[in-house]
Amino acid sequence: MKYANIKYYDVANGEGVRTSLFVSGCTHHCKNCFNSIAWDFNYGEEFTKEVEEKIIASLEPYYIKGLTLLGGEPMEIVNQKGLHDFILKVKETYPSKTIWCFTGYLFEDLLEGGKQRCEYTQDILESIDVLVDGKFIEELKNLSLKFKGSSNQRTIDVKESLKQNKVVLLF
Repeated sequence: MKYANIKYYDVANGEGVRTSLFVSGCTHHCKNCFNSIAWDFNYGEEFTKEVEEKIIASLEPYYIKGLTLLGGEPMEIVNQKGLHDFILKVKETYPSKTIWCFTGYLFEDLLEGGKQRCEYTQDILESIDVLVDGKFIEELKNLSLKFKGSSNQRTIDVKESLKQNKVVLLF
């Protein structure tokens, strides 16, 4: 797996100060995507163990609230495979820090029988705290929305959603 960018001390992609990993590869190709350069699965740098360790170290300070995954598309199956062990290690190392994930897929696509479900999905979902789902739709763009670009997107409390077996919105 490749990644397009890493932002340390990011305040735009989730609550608090975070480290954000922008993975490479996305098949959605949303019109006017803010990061279309990351559509190419071969764009950027290789996501190595050294990169993982640097990100994990960046999460250590008390004022870093957690990790954000976005892209590209973290929930492309090839990216789920590349992120799986890393996400579990982050959650094991910092159980009180939150993991946010931005995806163009719907939460329902990631559940049993969903089109983006694979052998890694359940572990990933159980490790993620917040999922912002839905494709960016230019015609529904709204700059006043918190942590999302278009009004069709949802900010989901993943833990509660899995517990209640239905989508539970964070806000």
